[in-house]
Amino acid sequence: MNSLLDTSCCQLCPRTCKVNRQLATGFCGCTNEVKVARAALHMWEEPCISGKKGSGTVFFSGCTLKCCFCQNFQINCENFGKILSASQLSEVFLKLQEEGAHNLNLVTPTQYLPFIIEALDKIKSVLSIPVIYNCGGYERPEIISLLKDYVDIYMPDLKYYDTSLSFSYSKAKDYFSFASKAILKMVQQTGAPVFNEDGILQKGVLIRHLVLPGCKEDSVKLLEWLSETLPKGSFLLSLLSQYTPVYKAHEYPKINRRITTYEYNKVLDKAIALGLDQGFMQERSSASSLYTPSFHLEGLDTK
Repeated sequence: MNSLLDTSCCQLCPRTCKVNRQLATGFCGCTNEVKVARAALHMWEEPCISGKKGSGTVFFSGCTLKCCFCQNFQINCENFGKILSASQLSEVFLKLQEEGAHNLNLVTPTQYLPFIIEALDKIKSVLSIPVIYNCGGYERPEIISLLKDYVDIYMPDLKYYDTSLSFSYSKAKDYFSFASKAILKMVQQTGAPVFNEDGILQKGVLIRHLVLPGCKEDSVKLLEWLSETLPKGSFLLSLLSQYTPVYKAHEYPKINRRITTYEYNKVLDKAIALGLDQGFMQERSSASSLYTPSFHLEGLDTK
């Protein structure tokens, strides 16, 4: 095993806690036991991901970030989930494929990568749908390099440019430093987006950015970085307006509200002006907890 994947001295994320996860937990709150909260067809991703049949979405517990507005706080911050072995995880993956999923969508997988890789190795001869790495963007480029033969589509968030915002809201002062390098590595690894005849993404990078209240200037800086750094046509951009003040957002007055139409449109207009018009926008009606899945261990009945 590559030393970067050794959880007895964990260095999977940029925090490089180096804890022995057989004995303790790192910042992510995870041990050496994989926890999953939901595995089901998901219809609320971007159209090229969910399609007509749904994305085979597997929600992993724990997270390397601590976003105060986390919509999935029950699993990411409170670690709700069911423990699965690598073999059981393989079974879950294949079940989603059998149900007709367009892809296998791994949500917040970073902290469990050694076990996910083991599970994927067990079924590589029979898994025929694209694998999506759906993450918060806070990744080590070295780890992304190790995923070359396992991941077809990267779907990272690009949350912040400003270090004070990333530290205040996600406890990651170095967020942009790592996310920018990781996303560049993802684009280099996959190349330009590739779709099948039904318009479903098969390979490439889809970058998500959630516009936060009072932070449109930071959003603009991120868009300018994307325009200046990544080749045109090398990625898809999804601008999200779905921010909802949940979890601990009430402790931060500046973001304890939904974004305004004006804020979102200013960011959208900037994206269009920069030529970042390959991707998706969102209606403000998406700012609702109705779009957050419930977590009741759905799809996790295994042998």
